[in-house]
Amino acid sequence: MNEQEKKDLRGYVFIRSKVVHTGVTPSLREIARELNYVSPRSVQLMLQRLENAGLLRYIDGVIKLSQKRTPLADRTVEVPLVGSIACGAPSLAEQSPEAILDVSTKIARPGHTYFLLRAVGNSMNKSGIKNGDLVLVRQQPTADEGEKVVALINDDATIKFFHREGDVVVLRPNSTDKKYKPIVLTDGFIIQGVVAAVLPSNVY
Repeated sequence: MNEQEKKDLRGYVFIRSKVVHTGVTPSLREIARELNYVSPRSVQLMLQRLENAGLLRYIDGVIKLSQKRTPLADRTVEVPLVGSIACGAPSLAEQSPEAILDVSTKIARPGHTYFLLRAVGNSMNKSGIKNGDLVLVRQQPTADEGEKVVALINDDATIKFFHREGDVVVLRPNSTDKKYKPIVLTDGFIIQGVVAAVLPSNVY
C-alpha cells in the first residue's frame, strides 16, 4: 500500500466513524483538516478514488457510504488495523490504518470506538496473546485493576496487565520467558485502551 492509498484509507475511516457515531457525513473542510489537505479539491479527488474502489458514492457534492451489506455484515462493525505493538519491550504503535476488518458486534460492542493492533513479542503469551496475533482494543483513557491495557510510554506503546500499587502503577507481563520484567511508573504515561479480544494471526 503506497502513501496515497494509506491516506485515502485514513479518510474513509474518518468518514465512516463520523457517520457511525454522529449520523452526519463530515464536510469537505472537516475531512481536509483531518488529513491535512490544503484545499477541498484534494478531498474531492480522494472521494473519487474511494468511489472507484467501491467504498462510497460521491454524487453532486454528496457523500454516501456503500450500502452493500449482507445479513452477516449487519452484525459486524468496521475496525481499522493501525499497526503493530510490542508484547515485550515497548515499540511505537503506528497510527495510519493498514486495513479495515469486519468484526462481530458481540466483541466490538456498539457505543465504543475500537482499533486493531498486531502483537509483537511474547511477554503476554501466558494470557493468550502470541506473536502475530491481532489484538482488538477498546479505546478509553482509564482501566480497572487487572485489565490488559495498551499503554503509551514516552511515545512507545506496549500491552501489559494494569495494577495500581500505592502511589505507582505497575505494568506486568505474563510470559513463559522470565526475561520480561514489570514496568513501574508514576506518571508520564497514557492508557490508549483496554484489550477486548484476541484474534488469530491468520485473520489478516
